[in-house]
Amino acid sequence: MIKLFHSNVQSIAQADIVVLGIPDESRSHAKRKGASKGPDSLRRASNYYEFFERDGKRIPICPMSGTLENKKIIDVGNLSRDDLYKMVFDIVSTKKIPITIGGDHSITTIILKAINDSFEGEKVSLLYFDAHPDFVSSTRNYYGSVITDSSSYINFNKSMLIGTRAAEMEELDNATGKKLEIMTPIDIIESGINATIKRIIAKCRARKVYLSIDLDCMDPGVAPGVSVPAPGGLFPLDMIYMIKKISENLHIVGMDIVELCPDYDLNQNTANHAARILMETIASLRLKRARHI
Repeated sequence: MIKLFHSNVQSIAQADIVVLGIPDESRSHAKRKGASKGPDSLRRASNYYEFFERDGKRIPICPMSGTLENKKIIDVGNLSRDDLYKMVFDIVSTKKIPITIGGDHSITTIILKAINDSFEGEKVSLLYFDAHPDFVSSTRNYYGSVITDSSSYINFNKSMLIGTRAAEMEELDNATGKKLEIMTPIDIIESGINATIKRIIAKCRARKVYLSIDLDCMDPGVAPGVSVPAPGGLFPLDMIYMIKKISENLHIVGMDIVELCPDYDLNQNTANHAARILMETIASLRLKRARHI
């Protein structure tokens, strides 16, 4: 079983951040298959490219900003989809942060339900980095209906879709009806990345925030290993920068990274970007120390 080398404590009770993999793509309709291999592909990339070995020692690289020092991380390995709800509920109930690696994007609905239940019905702000709105309502319970299926758990006025560029009209109508703001890559260019970040932070300040990262938010020219690629996406460093600033300034209660499809990943570029997103986000997270289970 592959575990992240960044995993540095022995039990969930000792951890602030709990990483778990869900190697499941049972709710995917993608023609490209293989997202179930995503969790271990990300782990391999992290372990291979984020550490040097010298004189028998394993030496981690440092994040570009923030720190991994004093961040207590455990990678609990891969779980089944059926075990996800209870695991996330228990993690969040003890003020720890779950970071889930997919798998297809439908796992986000399970996670948001668990978080909502642990907060006794309090809705979260959702920051949803994705080429697609995933707001189909004519079909349910699949990776394209995540927002519809999760609507009871989301504060739409304090949420945002970021990087969206492959939307069906039905999805745009649904977003308009819920007053869910959409920031396309062109919107981000027009506003500028720092102004965009300030807008996100202002909208979500004083809220509990959940980050959901579909790797197809990045441009497929640099991140080809995704289930449903869409041209015109974000540059990886821009996306990392946005996520780091969000993590530094907002109260993040959970995160997922999904839709890594290794069979289509040229030179492991997407896995490398995904691993970097994970490491840099952890480095920038503001932690509220956990209660022990």
